[in-house]
Amino acid sequence: MNRLEKILEKLPIDIGVQIKALPNTIKNSLEEIRIRSGQDIILFAEGNEYKLECKNSSKIDQYALNDIFNSLLNYSAYAYQEELSNGFITIEGGHRVGICGRTVMGNGKVKTIKEISSINIRKSREIIGVSDPCMDYLMKDKHQIFNTIIISPPKCGKTTLLRDMIRNVSNMGFQVGVCDERSEISGMHNGQPSYDLGLRTDVLDGCPKEKGMIMLIRSMSPDLIATDEIGKKEDCHAIEEAVCAGVRLLTTIHGSNYGDVLNSGIGELIEKGVFERLIFLSNFPSIGSVSAIRDWRNQNVV
Repeated sequence: MNRLEKILEKLPIDIGVQIKALPNTIKNSLEEIRIRSGQDIILFAEGNEYKLECKNSSKIDQYALNDIFNSLLNYSAYAYQEELSNGFITIEGGHRVGICGRTVMGNGKVKTIKEISSINIRKSREIIGVSDPCMDYLMKDKHQIFNTIIISPPKCGKTTLLRDMIRNVSNMGFQVGVCDERSEISGMHNGQPSYDLGLRTDVLDGCPKEKGMIMLIRSMSPDLIATDEIGKKEDCHAIEEAVCAGVRLLTTIHGSNYGDVLNSGIGELIEKGVFERLIFLSNFPSIGSVSAIRDWRNQNVV
């Protein structure tokens, strides 16, 4: 079953039929499916927007939206309660589903989301070989890579690039530990990754990065640890532990420029030169375009 099928099996049959009937150019480049109460469904593919009319030309009502929501959660909201407190879940295949509705608070924190008003399904992608042009700039020598961080705004392909870098590094002979807090890198399901992460890769799934990185160091003796979307102060301790242990790092962070990274929770580590290679992505001229590869001083290396 391909990745789109994993999503369509969660949706009402009439919606799935409409999506399947779309041209392959749209289906193959599909990025998001946005479902809002009282509205038609909107698809996004390669920067373009496509509207799907709901059954009998009516809009998505609250009953239909709740049915889709429960299907995405495999009819077990309790099992996803911790993920819902972050505003999203990850379903089989590594697809991220953003959720909006009424938040339920407890002790000053979001406990879960109820009365769902909108859902955004972000389709994950695997592009084998997308990282090949970058690999020479990551290698310090044939036995070691530079500590590397991928920087981009949302929806510019940083996780897709990271995933393929993991595959490349693993197949080059490095032992790789992946701390996959949100199950997006590996798309792990029943202990089996949905993506090719290489021959020598171990995945710690669903574990917070600040704990998981240290667990991997102690249990799996990796040459390199890879994780996604760092940036919190809590991540700094785990990063420093890895550096002190001689473990290399490969990760991503949200941002548009060097200043954004300096202002993040790991800005101090950037200024210290912990990350020796900074790869900047953009969506111009296309999603996942590498706009620059720089060193920790923000000087171009390409």
